[in-house]
Amino acid sequence: MKLVVVSAGLSSPSSTRLLADRLTAATLERVDAEPQVIEVRELAAEIAQHFVTGFPPARLAAALDTVAAADGLIAVTPVFAGSYSGLFKSFFDLIDKDALTGTPVLLAATGGTARHSLVTEHALRPLFTYLRALALPTAVYAASEDWGEQGLDRRITRAAAELARFMAPAAHPAACRDTAPDVDTAAAIAPRSTTGAITSTDPANGFTIVPFAQRLAALQAE
Repeated sequence: MKLVVVSAGLSSPSSTRLLADRLTAATLERVDAEPQVIEVRELAAEIAQHFVTGFPPARLAAALDTVAAADGLIAVTPVFAGSYSGLFKSFFDLIDKDALTGTPVLLAATGGTARHSLVTEHALRPLFTYLRALALPTAVYAASEDWGEQGLDRRITRAAAELARFMAPAAHPAACRDTAPDVDTAAAIAPRSTTGAITSTDPANGFTIVPFAQRLAALQAE
C-alpha cells in the first residue's frame, strides 16, 4: 500500500512538515505502507507553469500521479489569512477531479494561534469533499502552544488510527477501536482517474489542442 503525504510548509524546517512527519509515523505504526512525501514548496515554479501553459512539467505530473495512486493521503497546510495556503490550494487545484474518489484523507493544519483551529472544517473538509475523497472524522490542528502537549499527541494517535483502519480495515482490526464502525475502505465507491494531473499530455507528442473559442463557435453554429 502507498501512503502519500502532502506538506505545504514554506520553510525548512517547518512546523507543517513536523506535524506531517508525526502523523506519518503514527500511521505507519498501525499499517504496513510505503510512505512518500511531497513538499509542495519544491514544486512552486512547476505549479505556476502549469497554470500558465495548461500542461504539468514532468516532476509535477509525477507528483500528481503519486497522489492519484495513494491508498491513503495525509494533507497538511499552514494557515494563511484564516484558510489553507495559496500554494496548497494551487496544488490540489491541479488534481484531476476523479483522482481522489474514495481515497481516505487525514486533514491537518498548523497555525500560530488556536483561533484558527476550525480551518480544517471550514476550508480543508469542503475542498476534499468536492474532490470526493473520504475526509476522515478526526482532523488535527496544531497551534504554536500545542507542541509538547498531550492533547496534540492524542489527536495525532486517533487520526492516524482512523487512517490506518480505512487503508487496511482487515489487516489491523484493533487499530481504530471505538473510533468508527467496522467498514471496508471506500476505494471502490466510484471509478478513479488513472493519473493525477488534469492533463498529462504533451502537445509535442502529437496531441492537438482545440481552442475553447473554436469549440464555442462550433456549438453556436449547430
